[in-house]
Amino acid sequence: MFAVAKDDKKDNSDPKYLTGAVTMTDGKIVFSERIETPSISKSELYDIMLKWANERFTPEKSINSRVVYTNEEKGEIVGSGEEYMVFSSSALSLDRTRIYYYFLIKVEDGGCEISMSRIRYWYDENRDGGEKYTAEEWINDKMALNKSKTKLAPICGKFRRETINLKDELFKSAKDYLGQRALSNTVSDNSAKTDTTEETSVSDGNPRTVSVSQLPSDINEIISKG
Repeated sequence: MFAVAKDDKKDNSDPKYLTGAVTMTDGKIVFSERIETPSISKSELYDIMLKWANERFTPEKSINSRVVYTNEEKGEIVGSGEEYMVFSSSALSLDRTRIYYYFLIKVEDGGCEISMSRIRYWYDENRDGGEKYTAEEWINDKMALNKSKTKLAPICGKFRRETINLKDELFKSAKDYLGQRALSNTVSDNSAKTDTTEETSVSDGNPRTVSVSQLPSDINEIISKG
């Protein structure tokens, strides 16, 4: 009862989980986003994203996440994700599911496309083998939303909510990692060029230079958006 009550406290009417939150491509659920990186070459971008993927998709105990495909010439990296999504947890109860998915990174000059697809679930695995679902049949609007499309449905809705949360976390992690590496490379390059100055500076893309202390606090987010 405590676990159910805890789950009910979550905002099931947040627009981020409702109509339009789950996108379909050729009948399949695919989440995708483009990251613009005009100042980073394709080869540098590939190396950065491969490092992120190798750190993010690693086997751990019974969870077998890993990078399953790389092609530097085509700029393609594929991570096979497997992890637990927890719906609610207490001293007496743990409600969770395994989620499986593929994470594709497509690198090209000027940016990269990241996407999450082929999403599947293995729920209640310790009870008679559990139940298995695909995202297409389980978190679509008809199954995971109420009839008026104003809130998440009681059962399928929690799968939809936590899948979207996981997608957001993955996309943010990739963009933050890229932003940090881009800033680090820029500072390093300019340090070598300005070692006679008192303070390291980086170019902001205009015909002038700004000091590191003048950079905005949200520089990583700015860089990740190009």
